[in-house]
Amino acid sequence: MSTIRTEHRPKSRLLAGLGALTVLTLLPAFPAAAAPADDASSQSARPVSPRVVTAAERRTAAYLGSLRNSPARLKAFFKDLPKGGDLHNHLSGAAKTEYLIKLAAEGGLCIDATMTAVAPPCGSGTRPASDARTDAAFRQQIIRAWSMQDFPADQSGHDHFFDTFNKFGMATWDRGKLLANVADTVVKQNQFYLETMVTPASDSAKKLADTVGYDADLAAFHRKLLAGGQLDRVVDEAVKEADDANVQFRAAAHCDTKRPDPGCRLPVRWISQVSRGSTPARVFTQIAVGMRLAERDPRFVAVNLVQPEDWDTSLENYSLQMRMLKYLRGQYPGSHLTLHAGELAPGLVKPEDLTFHIREAVLVAGAERIGHGVDLVHEDNWRQLARTMAQRKIAVEVPFSSNKQILGIAGADHPFNAYRHYGVPVVLATDDPGVSRIDISHEYQYAAKTYSLGYTELKDLARASLEYAFRDGRSLWADGSAPSGYQLVAACRGDRPGTGRPSPRCSRYLAASPKAATQWRQEAAFAVFERDNGGRG
Repeated sequence: MSTIRTEHRPKSRLLAGLGALTVLTLLPAFPAAAAPADDASSQSARPVSPRVVTAAERRTAAYLGSLRNSPARLKAFFKDLPKGGDLHNHLSGAAKTEYLIKLAAEGGLCIDATMTAVAPPCGSGTRPASDARTDAAFRQQIIRAWSMQDFPADQSGHDHFFDTFNKFGMATWDRGKLLANVADTVVKQNQFYLETMVTPASDSAKKLADTVGYDADLAAFHRKLLAGGQLDRVVDEAVKEADDANVQFRAAAHCDTKRPDPGCRLPVRWISQVSRGSTPARVFTQIAVGMRLAERDPRFVAVNLVQPEDWDTSLENYSLQMRMLKYLRGQYPGSHLTLHAGELAPGLVKPEDLTFHIREAVLVAGAERIGHGVDLVHEDNWRQLARTMAQRKIAVEVPFSSNKQILGIAGADHPFNAYRHYGVPVVLATDDPGVSRIDISHEYQYAAKTYSLGYTELKDLARASLEYAFRDGRSLWADGSAPSGYQLVAACRGDRPGTGRPSPRCSRYLAASPKAATQWRQEAAFAVFERDNGGRG
């Protein structure tokens, strides 16, 4: 499953209570919409067509502005706002903590003195997880240990955040049940698509790596993994895991009953996690499994490396892992790649370790998206890197809450505006909303308040989260989104989502493209939202 293992984990170098670090001198001192006179080269990354603002959008923007002094109505606005898809989501960390406690109780698990779920029977020093049903104080102890709720400000958020995964790990083995919980939340948050991370056939992949043994000649190592169908047998196991999870999901979400849960209608795709803190043999093997799986099973779309970038093994092997990804992408071109890169901050690692992680993820591994990207302004020649990302349409998955909780980076210290200034696509994400105790509406509201975003900017962030999803098919937008100023493709031009059925030509286009069909659903939802939130003429 997607629990984050702690093998080779050093003690964190992050000082307790590390607050937001000042990088203002490195960030552009101008708003995202403005360009400095001496930076003309950045203009190539900007939209070539103007973004037309409709009358309904203007009225909705005015309505949003009127809610500043009405917290309850403002919260309702952001919950109802269509918010695209969540592209950076770890399944085990996304499930609600209360639900994990419920699963632990149902599984007969025990809770030890460190608030870690352990296998039964419950011996000395442990308590049945089921005690949390009636003992409110015990329940709150577990919640604090398994999430960031009530976390002391003078302690290391970094260490506590990552420690939660081992504490609740044994409660996360039922992938289908976890998905039922998470998918239901995603739909209720008015999102239309989910990409979530799990670790397929984890034990078998590790066993294969250890059996074959590492070879620094990556091509030779790959041949050894393939020999005798060994790698394919691990992929077969991963496919069966997914099949079993689907059966469990449909039962847990009541999908085949007269009253299915909302999550039953959510399109979900899996991203294969790779434990970057593992040995080179295991990392390479997990990447190969994930990429081969993505080419074979359409439910899997991509590979991502997880675990902290600041661990000693992660730092030591980072460049090697980027070369592994480059090689295996050449072998499995049908697999997508998104990478945790730049989830670092000053004080957490040596200054030189802040200078190349995003760069190598983009230029060596060939990532199509990156997650976090917090250390952008510390990268060597970061402005040119940002231009390159903009030109290649490499999106950044931004989970504000986990960036603050883990790294202490928030507000003006976050490179959100730097990415936007250089035209890098940005999508908002949750990361581990169960651990962070937030939802995607919270992230949108935080972005709006912190960066003074207007309604159309929020709307286009939601659009971007579907545009840069690894969803099959062509885009609804001409030229693939922002470069067209969000003009509909020729097949649907003249159609108005939310005002009736699409034209026959547009219907054929949507039927042939799951991506465009999902985007159309969101545009129809926006039309209704704007009518209900100040957009009436």
